[in-house]
Amino acid sequence: MCLLDVVIFDFSIDNHNNWQIINDNVMGGISTSSMKVNENKQGVFFGHVSTENNGGFAMVRLQTKIKNVMNHKEIILYVQGDGKDYQFRLKPDDKLRFSYIHTFKTTKEEQKIVLKIKDFYPSYRGKKLNIGNFNADKINEIAFLIGNKKDESFKLKIKKILIK
Repeated sequence: MCLLDVVIFDFSIDNHNNWQIINDNVMGGISTSSMKVNENKQGVFFGHVSTENNGGFAMVRLQTKIKNVMNHKEIILYVQGDGKDYQFRLKPDDKLRFSYIHTFKTTKEEQKIVLKIKDFYPSYRGKKLNIGNFNADKINEIAFLIGNKKDESFKLKIKKILIK
């Protein structure tokens, strides 16, 4: 087991321009979102989710090259939310059509959220797949997604993401 935390992304030092927005407009929806860095050096993922036109999600993702994942047990998120539920998503291979997801609830206070890697389950378009949970040795993509099956504005502030 690895004793050191590995920084996946830290908005105070990393370039946020590598994050890519993917909204439900890829399937006809009209949700909108953006990512910016605020004066406190937090990444701010914000926008509005709309269920019109069979929509209902907004996502921001980042390509990564994290190796030796099996030496770690947890993903740690330092965030400040808005009281809504979000998903943190992993992909060991960017060619996969599905993601491994873990839902977390935010508060309006700064939080340290610890997600057990073994608890990330496979999901495709909101449906849990009947295959095993995450057990790969690499992570090629991470993402934050909001899709609570309702129309809502959202704002998630992200300070940094670690693997421990």
